[in-house]
Amino acid sequence: MLPLNTIHRLDCIEAMQALGEGSVDLAFADPPFNIGFEYDVYRDKKDPKAYLDWSRQWISGVHRVLKPNGTFWLAIGDDYAAELKVLSQEIGFHCRSWVIWYYTFGVNCKFKFSRSHTHIFHFVKDSKQFTFNREAVLVPSARQLVYADKRAAAGRLPDDTWILRPQDLTDGFNPDDDTWYFPRVAGTFKEREGFHGCQMPEQLLGRIIKVSSNPGELVLDPFSGSSTTVAVAKKLGREFVAFDISEEYIARGLSRLEGITPGDPLDGAAEPKYSAPSTPDVPIKRERRIAIAKSPTTSDSSEKQPQKPKKSKKKPVTQSATLLFEDAVE
Repeated sequence: MLPLNTIHRLDCIEAMQALGEGSVDLAFADPPFNIGFEYDVYRDKKDPKAYLDWSRQWISGVHRVLKPNGTFWLAIGDDYAAELKVLSQEIGFHCRSWVIWYYTFGVNCKFKFSRSHTHIFHFVKDSKQFTFNREAVLVPSARQLVYADKRAAAGRLPDDTWILRPQDLTDGFNPDDDTWYFPRVAGTFKEREGFHGCQMPEQLLGRIIKVSSNPGELVLDPFSGSSTTVAVAKKLGREFVAFDISEEYIARGLSRLEGITPGDPLDGAAEPKYSAPSTPDVPIKRERRIAIAKSPTTSDSSEKQPQKPKKSKKKPVTQSATLLFEDAVE
């Protein structure tokens, strides 16, 4: 058995052979998507058949090390989402949910619609016996948010679509619709570690770890990357083990872990509906000053020429790009 609570520099397929069969409670994997992403040592552009064969090997390894009531969460992009879902079910997993995590700050495309989501599959080894801590992940209901109804229950389970800044989409998304609220970790975010381009939000991993494991249980991440899984596991009082083949990623991940104490709060907002300010839906009126000169055909040389409006000493107010303005107001 490999030492726990650390990140090992090992290929995950070989490394999982060193873990005991049925020893892991929860596995989360965010593998390479096979789209040509530039990692420091891994080449993310295998032949499609080779990629699927490799995926079958490591997913089979996850299935072997999970306990009979264990859970497996898999994050994957569009290109191979359907294939890996079918492949995982062939190996023996049962799909409980197909979650869509929607975000902005994605890559802007010129000749196709910009991609702004990731697929996250919730698999279990046994379709009838698995950990699901409902109370740990409840979100406010519409009764609580919209009506402030004191009779409302403590909350409701999230649905299977997670979206950034739902407060700006009050007509399209509500907590009792298909909505989970988590921001992508963009380059300007305080949470950003900066050494890995595919960092997931701590609150997203927090929800997964809370709902599918209990304190003291073992969490596995075959592709440690930015080390968010193990960082959140440590904060939430879980045991953990992770693998990566990058010496730099591991060194930075271990440094990240050294700065964490069990019980530390997760980075980011647990419920952006409460923590982030809404964009005003009422147009902000802006007065425009217009100097009007008389027509040359009717002008009187004895009359004073219109003066230029005085410059305002007030600092300009920067507003969100989503705000609407009226050009002139009486």
